[in-house]
Amino acid sequence: MRPTKVSVIERTAAFRGYFHVDRVRLRHELYSGATGPEIVREVFERGHAAAVLLYDADADVVVLIEQFRPGPWAAGEEPWMLEIVAGIIDAGETVEAVARRECQEECGLIPDELVPITRVFVSPGVMTETVALYCGRVDSRAAGGVHGLAEEGEDIRVVPMAAEAFIDLAQSGALTNATTALAGYWFALNRASLRARWRTGDVSPGSSAA
Repeated sequence: MRPTKVSVIERTAAFRGYFHVDRVRLRHELYSGATGPEIVREVFERGHAAAVLLYDADADVVVLIEQFRPGPWAAGEEPWMLEIVAGIIDAGETVEAVARRECQEECGLIPDELVPITRVFVSPGVMTETVALYCGRVDSRAAGGVHGLAEEGEDIRVVPMAAEAFIDLAQSGALTNATTALAGYWFALNRASLRARWRTGDVSPGSSAA
C-alpha cells in the first residue's frame, strides 16, 4: 500500500526574497509500514502558475514568446528561451483569469476559449509550484512585436510559428523549457481535433509563418 504519514519535526525560514525557501526536518512512512529516518530538505516556495499555448486554427499557427531567463544563463546555456505564455497566480485570482491576463500582457492577445491540458508539479523534488496548462484559441493576425510590463523588467518578443514547425521543435528535443515541451507533445497529439473544433474558414494571413 502507498504510505500516507508524514511527521514534521521542524520547519524554519531559510530565505525570504523574490521567492521563499523553507528548511524542513521530517520523517515519513515507508512502503514497509515502518517510519523512515529523519531527513532534512529545503523547499522552494514560489506560488502556482498558469501557462497557455496559443493557437490559431484557421492559420494553423501557434504564438510563442521569447525572453531572457536567469536560470539557463547561470547554467552557462542559452538564456533567451522560446516559451509559451505563463504567469504566477496571485491571491484571489482564478487560474483562467490569470491565463487570459498573461496572454494580453506578454503578447497582446486574449484567447476566446481555453482548453485545459494538464496540471503538473514543476520540480517536485524541491518546489511546491504547479503549472496549470491550457491551449488557447486566438487570431494570430495581430501577433508580433515586443511586449511585457516594464515595471517587472519584462522584454518579451512574440514569435508566431507554423504549427508543423512547432511540433518539429518539440519532437526533436529542441525545446528546453519543460512546460513548452510538454505543450508541444500534447499539441502534436491534439492538433487535428483542435482544427476540427476551432476552424472557421477565415484563413489568416501569415499561415506559412515560421
